[in-house]
Amino acid sequence: MLEINQSAPDFTLPDKDGNFVSLLSFRGRKVVVYFYPKDNTAGCTRQACAFAADYSAYEKLGVAVIGISKDGVASHAKFAAKYSLPFILLSDEGLEAIKAYDVWKEKKLYGKTSFGVVRTSYIIDEEGKIEKVFPKANPDKNSSEILEYLSGAKG
Repeated sequence: MLEINQSAPDFTLPDKDGNFVSLLSFRGRKVVVYFYPKDNTAGCTRQACAFAADYSAYEKLGVAVIGISKDGVASHAKFAAKYSLPFILLSDEGLEAIKAYDVWKEKKLYGKTSFGVVRTSYIIDEEGKIEKVFPKANPDKNSSEILEYLSGAKG
């Protein structure tokens, strides 16, 4: 897991439309980067819809929201359209950012071990440093917890 005040690793990944987006292009504003396991699964859908519902609050604070999973561009396009997701979804099929942000971990489910994305959110400050980490984020509370933190940090 990356630590507070550490430089956030830059990445350049395709969005749902196939356009490449770089973290570096957000320098000068705060960014929420949230990593999630898979499009259209129950927890990931609830988390994405919560970010969508709260999106105007992020805009008022001047904070960009980026969701990243290893799903492909086409999957992201369908997911965003199905749930009217207004924020950026990036495809990391090569696990570049997922591994750089240390969210690719061994998981155990029903006695079976596999590797996958551990739901984690990072707030990256205007200078590109990790400001806050939300490890093992709760999909139902993650967006509201981040907004609560950002509102307190702003005021």
